[in-house]
Amino acid sequence: MRGAVLADDSALLPAGEVPPPWPARRVQVGGSMLHVRETPGLSSSAEPAVYVHGLGGSSQNFTDLAGLLADRLDGHALDLPGFGYSDAIPRYSIPAFADTVIDYLEHSGRGPVHLIANSLGGSISVRVAALRPDLVRTLTLISPAMPFLNPRRTAQGPVLPLLALPRADRIVAWALTRVTAEQMAEQVLAACFGDTTKVHPQRRAEAMEEIQLRYTVAHYPKAYLGTLRGLVGSFLRAYLPGADSQWRLAGRIQAPTLVIGGLNDRLVDPRVPAQVARAITDSRLLVLPGVGHVAQMEEPRLVARAIVGLLDEIQTPLG
Repeated sequence: MRGAVLADDSALLPAGEVPPPWPARRVQVGGSMLHVRETPGLSSSAEPAVYVHGLGGSSQNFTDLAGLLADRLDGHALDLPGFGYSDAIPRYSIPAFADTVIDYLEHSGRGPVHLIANSLGGSISVRVAALRPDLVRTLTLISPAMPFLNPRRTAQGPVLPLLALPRADRIVAWALTRVTAEQMAEQVLAACFGDTTKVHPQRRAEAMEEIQLRYTVAHYPKAYLGTLRGLVGSFLRAYLPGADSQWRLAGRIQAPTLVIGGLNDRLVDPRVPAQVARAITDSRLLVLPGVGHVAQMEEPRLVARAIVGLLDEIQTPLG
C-alpha cells in the first residue's frame, strides 16, 4: 500500500455547468433488464470504464465523476438489479450482483475495464476483480462496504433488527408512507455527505426524484432489505474459514487499485478503506478529511484527480 498520487487539476475537463444525468438504455443481461447510463469518451483514446453504485443508490451517483473523466474514460454506469430503473431479481447477494456485473462485462465485450465503485458496489467489485482478473484493468473503490465488526454503529444500524423479521419488506414499505419524499431525501443526503452544503441544488432535486421513484416501485423494499441482508451476511462470513470471505478475495486481486475513504463516513467504518488497501497487493490509498460516504459526489474533482493519477501511473510504470 502507498499513498495515492493526485494528477494536476488541469488534467481534468474544466469546470462548467452541472450536467444532467447521462443518457440511458436498457440491456438484457442474464434474464433481466439492466438500466445503463453512458458517458461517451471525448477522445479516440478514451478507455472503457464501468461504474457500480452503492446500496439504495443508482447510476446517477456517478454523473459528475464520469463527466470529469470523459476525456480519458468511456463510461457505462449500471443501475444494479432492483435499484434505479433496473428490473428486480429473485435473490439479492454480493455473489448475485457480482455475477450480474460479470455478465454485463462479457455481454458488452468491453473488458478489461476500469472498474469504479462505491460502497456496496465496492464489495461487489472486489469479488469481480478477484474472480475475473481478465475483465478488470484497474479498480477504484470509494468507501467500499467491506466487512467490519460492528455495523450497528453506522447510520444503517436502526434497520438491522428488521433483518430477523419475516416479511420485513412490508414494514419498510409501511415506513416509507410515514415520511415524505422530501424528508427521506434529506435523511439520505445527511447520511451520505460529510457536508450537505456541498450538494448542488440540481443534485438535490435529482435525489428527490430518485426517492419519489422508490415510492412507486413495488419491489424496492424487498430489494433494499434483501441486499442489506446479503451485505451483512458477507460481513459474518468474512471472519469464518473458507475461500469465499471478502477479505480473502481482496487478497487475490491483481489489478492496480485505488482506495478512497472519507473520515466523516457514517455508513462504513472510516478505518475500512485503509484495511482494504492493506489487503490488496498493488494498492494506493486516499483519505479525505471532512468527506462522507460518497466522495465521488461530494468531492468529484479530487476523486477524478486520483483516478487520473492511477491511469497515468499504469501507463508509465514506476521504476
